[in-house]
Formats: sequence, C-alpha cells, structure tokens
Amino acid sequence: MKELKKQLERIDGKGYKAYKDIKGHYNFNDFTLAIDYVQGDPFASPSRIRIIVPRTKTIVEREWFESSVRRVRTEDWIAREVGGAIKKTEKHAKGTGKSGLLFIDQPGQKVIERAAVNLTEEVITICLSIGLPAQGRKVLGRQALDLLLHRIPDVMKKSVFALNKDLIVKALFLADQQEAIRDYLTENGYVSFVANGAILPRESGVSDRPMQQKAVQFESPESMEVSLKIPHRSEPLAGMAVKEGITLIVGGGYHGKSTLLHAMEHGVYDHISGDGREYVLTNHHAMKIRSEDGRQVTGVDISPFINNLPYGKDTRSFTSENASGSTSQAANIIEALEAGADTLLIDEDTSATNFMIRDYRMQQLVAKEKEPITPFIDRVKQLSTERHISTVLVMGGSGDYFEVADQVILMENYRPYDVTQKAKEIAQESGRQKEGGETFGDARKRVPERSSLNSQKGKKSKVTARGLHQIQYGHTEVSFLQVEQLVDSSQTRFAADVLHFLERNHTLGNKSIPELLDFIDERINSEGLGSFSLFQDQHPGDIARIRRTEMAAILNRIRTLKIK
Repeated sequence: MKELKKQLERIDGKGYKAYKDIKGHYNFNDFTLAIDYVQGDPFASPSRIRIIVPRTKTIVEREWFESSVRRVRTEDWIAREVGGAIKKTEKHAKGTGKSGLLFIDQPGQKVIERAAVNLTEEVITICLSIGLPAQGRKVLGRQALDLLLHRIPDVMKKSVFALNKDLIVKALFLADQQEAIRDYLTENGYVSFVANGAILPRESGVSDRPMQQKAVQFESPESMEVSLKIPHRSEPLAGMAVKEGITLIVGGGYHGKSTLLHAMEHGVYDHISGDGREYVLTNHHAMKIRSEDGRQVTGVDISPFINNLPYGKDTRSFTSENASGSTSQAANIIEALEAGADTLLIDEDTSATNFMIRDYRMQQLVAKEKEPITPFIDRVKQLSTERHISTVLVMGGSGDYFEVADQVILMENYRPYDVTQKAKEIAQESGRQKEGGETFGDARKRVPERSSLNSQKGKKSKVTARGLHQIQYGHTEVSFLQVEQLVDSSQTRFAADVLHFLERNHTLGNKSIPELLDFIDERINSEGLGSFSLFQDQHPGDIARIRRTEMAAILNRIRTLKIK
C-alpha cells in the first residue's frame, strides 16, 4: 500500500504512460490489489484490477460453494453487493475521458456464471475495471491515490466485508430449489415448469424487470398441475408442468400466448428472488427457433425440410449468404439439434408461414412434387418419436397442428386452460395429407475447417464484441441479432474469447461441431471462464458463460465458416 502511494506521488503530473509503472501487486491490510492492465490513454478501454481477499477474512462458508450451483450463486451475490457499494461510494469524477470510473460486471435479473467474482477454498477474487484519472494526458496522481487507496477499500468494507449471512443463505436456498425443480423435470419427463403465482409479463419491451401493476399471476390448469416437494420449503410448490412431446399454446391475440413462451425460453436461466419468474424453469437445452431472412448458412443438411430446389441446389449440404425465411428456419432447427437442443420453442409470429403450415386447400391446388418445402407440421411428430425432441409452439392462426399435438394450452386473459380433448375432437374433421415420409433422417457430421477463423486485420489481431449481438472478427462482422436466448453482452465477449482461443490453438479442423462444444464445456468446467482469455491468469475481462446452443449459433453465422 505504501509502495503504491509512493509510486502515485512520483508520477503525479507526468504523461499518462507513466501509469504503466504501477502495474503489479500491492498488499493492503485485508486484501491484495493486483493491477493487471493499464489503459494507454484516458479515453481507451479502462484499466483492469483484481482484489484478492483471503476467504477466512470474510463470512463465506465452505458449504456456500460445495456445488457448482451454490458457488455460482454466491459469486453472483458478491458481485451484486460490490456493484451496490460502488454506487453508494460514487463521486463526481474530475478529469478527462474515463477518469475516476469504477465498475464491476454486475448481474441483472438472471443468474449467470461470470468472471466478475471467483470463489475458491483459499480466496475470493473480485475483478474490477477502473479509469485512471488524468487531466488531458497528464496523470492526476492525487485523484488516483484517492481512488485506489481510499475508495476501493471503502467499497470492499461496504460489500465483501459486510456480507449479510441471512440474505446469502436465502439466495442459496432459492438456488437449491431451482436445481431441485430442474432435476424433477428431467426425471419425470417434463420440459418446463411454471409456478402458480408467477409474474410473467415484463414492465416494457426493453426491460427484463417484472411488470409492477395489473400483472395477472399465473395459475395452472388443474389437469396440468403438479405439486413439488422442494428443499427449504414446508409447503409443496404447485404449478403447471409441460410434458415432453408436442405442446401447442393457442388463443386470441393479446391474451398471453407469446408472454408464456417468452417466460419459458428465459427459464433456461435461473432468476433472482422477486423477479416473478424465479420458479419458471425450462430444461437447460431448450432453444428458441425462428426464421432469419438474410443469414449465412454453411453446409447444413436441410433436406428433411427443403428438397428439389430450382437449378438442382443441394440441400444435403446447403450453403447460402442470404437464406430465405423458410431455409433459415430449417437451418436453425438442424443446427440446434446438432448443438444438443432437446426442446424447440417456436412462435408463429417469428416463423416463416410456408415453413410451418401447408393446409388441405393448398395441397389440393399445389401438388407435393411442385413444393420443395416439407412443412414443420409433417416433421414435428418424427422429431418427437425418433429423436425425443420436444416442441412448444405458439400457434393462433392454424388448427392443423391439433392433429399432432400431445397437449394444447388455451391462453385467455393471461390464464391457461387445458383444451387438449376439445382440440383432438376438432382435429378429426381435417382432411390434410401428411407429406413427411416415414422418417426424419440422419444427421450429417460437420467439421469446421481451420481457415474458418482469421482474426488478422492489418498487422494486428482484431477480435471485439460490440454490444449483445455483434462481434468484429478480423475483417468479418459476425451478426446474430435474432439469437434470442443470448441475454448479456458479457456472454458475447466470452464468445469472442472462445473463437479467438480456437483460432490461436488450432482447435478447428479435426473436431465436429458437437465435439467442439463438448470441448468448450469441459474446459469451462475444469479450468474456468478465464482459461479462454489472453489474460487468463489476470483479470480475464467482463465475461459470462454462454450456453452451447448460443455458442453454436454464433459459430454458424460466421460468414467465413468453411465446412469439410
């Protein structure tokens, strides 16, 4: 601490590059400060530091990180506490550019494994970003001294050293309960659970927070209700359990169909207490599917859905720089299955109509041999019976799916009703012909070539995440705006790190896409998120775990992707 003070006093008033001299480790009374990266100027990306706290100096107990679920929840809680303390100690920053900035990658409504806090048996490591103060391009040593020697210890005092045991235990109990519900879904053949009393609507289209007023609490249809005995709760938790198979969500416009599906698609993540969706859980490998006009598709076998295209274009290894609505949706499904998705979540509002349905009258007018598209309705049952792939589908405009549905939920004034029996009775009147053939078909193995990734831009490597839905990779812009279950820009930064790691280590060329995804998951589990970073033994950056399905979606949208 004294050494850092001495250094800051020495460089006060010097050129900004003098800050490079303070890189290193400094011992404080209760923690070690590691200054890992110093920004090049006041306007550049912030400097990165770590606060390393011996666990025994805090109230953090071993049982709080005895499982990966509990460890992630404890790290998440600490990150929220540090973020809150940063806000409480905020001061008006003097200086140029990012001078005085202090920031942690703070979580939102969802609990996602991230690098902001790392908890081990020995230490708690907190990763922060700071803007080292300057006036113009001259060091403001006194302000830097105040930031590093006073404000940061104050933040630690108000967060890591002031943790509320009762509140942490409450958060851990919720984590245990969410894990128990997920286990119940897997063991009993369900894909999703929506608890009675859940608040599904959000306060706005750009907010993940719950609607505060006039929100209708969810209430399960009696025929679909289950009561779960979960840890740390005396009374069973009741709610709607959605069975594996094919589930339709129907109803009039503005009655809550898409709201229910939206809650289910976000149920792949755990939510914090008070969110309204803390007991809305969906199996981890469920993926939202939609059409995506204009996307890149490379070497995907879409022949189960698309065949006999004009000019003899091969759909067993389909490539397009500008896929249509139907071909993009077909590719999205095949890629999701390749990535390990076992539940498809589909909304008619974001689907290609000609991909989803081909009704009796159209069959009479346009012969099958003249129609290259085999609609999803003729494949959904095969996916269920042959591949054990479940589908949850919002469909308000066509009753043809009644014939293939295992259960039908009617949404009326935001309340669900089980209308499966009535839908089946109506379905008997249809004269539609099935066009899907006997089987869905086998999956084709895809192996990305090593040359798919090239981060060089001029003489330097350029890999930059831009917000939630774009990565600049060398000369290539990778855009994935329609990947809807990507929810945090820290996940995008991590995806960029993963791609760069795969290129640097020559990982591409021999592994199929599922094998690549297995490799990524195994490395995260054994070595952590930071093991993909160029700064893996330091502050690795503001990164958060991405699901394998979204990682595959990003890889598949790289326009330089080449498949063996």
